[in-house]
Amino acid sequence: MTQNSTVDVLISGAGAAGLTLAIELARRGVSFRLIEKLNDPFRGSRGKGIQPRTQEVFEDLGILDRVVSLGGAYPRQWEYRDDGSVSESEVVLHEAPTPAEPYHLPLMVPQFLTEGVMRERLLEFGHRPEFGCELIGFEQDDAGVTARLNGQSGEETIRVRWLVGADGGRSFVRHALDIGFPGKTLGVRAIVADVVLTGLERDAWHRFGEGDMQRQIALCPLAGTELFQIQGPIPLEGEIDLSAAGLTALVGERTGRDDIHVRSVSWASAFNMNARLADRYRLGRVFLVGDAAHTHPPTGGQGLNTSVQDAYNLGWKLAAVAAGAPDALLDSYEEERRPIAAAMLGLATSLLDALKRGDLRRGREVHQLDIGYPESSLALEKPERRGGLLAGDRAPDAPLTGAAGQPRRLFELFKGTHWTLLGYEVDQAAVPPRRGLHIHSIGRRGDLIDQGGHFRNAYALTPGDFVLVRPDGYIGAIVASREASALENYLARLGLGLTAGELS
Repeated sequence: MTQNSTVDVLISGAGAAGLTLAIELARRGVSFRLIEKLNDPFRGSRGKGIQPRTQEVFEDLGILDRVVSLGGAYPRQWEYRDDGSVSESEVVLHEAPTPAEPYHLPLMVPQFLTEGVMRERLLEFGHRPEFGCELIGFEQDDAGVTARLNGQSGEETIRVRWLVGADGGRSFVRHALDIGFPGKTLGVRAIVADVVLTGLERDAWHRFGEGDMQRQIALCPLAGTELFQIQGPIPLEGEIDLSAAGLTALVGERTGRDDIHVRSVSWASAFNMNARLADRYRLGRVFLVGDAAHTHPPTGGQGLNTSVQDAYNLGWKLAAVAAGAPDALLDSYEEERRPIAAAMLGLATSLLDALKRGDLRRGREVHQLDIGYPESSLALEKPERRGGLLAGDRAPDAPLTGAAGQPRRLFELFKGTHWTLLGYEVDQAAVPPRRGLHIHSIGRRGDLIDQGGHFRNAYALTPGDFVLVRPDGYIGAIVASREASALENYLARLGLGLTAGELS
């Protein structure tokens, strides 16, 4: 067994959550290792829906255009009825984008394509996952975590400051910590399979037997591929033939058609649907993200999105504490993200009940644009606001004009690893510049001009107010100019206080 040198973070699991966290740490210069016990990347379509809020995250990570180029919009659904008729409808509610919310439609991108783009992005920072490397044990103390790994070169022991379990619903990390995972099995077993088939057009999501859990089956063309995804409930007990022949027989039995033939199967799974939430997300120097912390039915396309946003929330906080911010900042990860997962469990379960009745329609409730942390210990308002945009809310986008006359977007200003301070109609900055903070003034004498009034409409500020936007695009503080000392204290608490050199 070899002993390796210390890194800051060990990430166990290289799925969407682990990759997001790795990108977040890599672009902040935090040392880490990303390990995955599988020998090869996951090759299934499972988490194929990219919700609007996750699209905003992907824009910040620098991968949105690449992801969109590989996928596409959800097709209309064709529902085949027993009398031979076919009805056509939209799966998702179509809403036009707005200046504050530039992305309104869920994207369809098979998970293996999304994760491929994320690995490419990670490689641009000089990192890659270590496949065939498994976490087999760990111990923690006040100073760090000692982890034992089994990889292609044998066993090794490494010392890290923090360990993050991004290792799925059967999480080794969660089990080793003896963290409870209460919830329930939902009494639904289903298959999902990515196949090449003939006999169906690719311009629709084909649905048969809706509302009948014994006969229901759906065949959805996967954007960016030649594949269809087959989905359907199956009996709670018994073996299921997931071969091409077995799936052809199942499709024929449930559709009543003999012209649909599965030619090959690239990935398939039979699974029981569960709704479970870890009792805690942090124990000392060990954290849980993604499916290791919560698991729920796939209805509504919330799983991958919630997992990505877990890691997006934790990444900047780990980096901040690694750079000297107080350790208490890490407690806000569970404080903010666990209630979100609890709400997602309820939503996905209610959508599953709707699916059982044959209702697949999805609206704003799945977009995750309304998620925020107004009750967070990181939310500051001076004075307290009675309505409109609040500290802890998602920071809206807005088109602006630079003082030099060129178009700008708030999301462009937010993009990156820094905090952003926006002063509205202020005479001068109430907070001096310092490393990690970008300061902009919006108004007649500012570097940015709100010609269309979109910033004013979205943020509803009073002249002289400041808005502090966190690195993850949520509002940390809204303060009046006379409360500059409170804002300075807030920044110091998060490791952004002025240094001696900056004070001189």
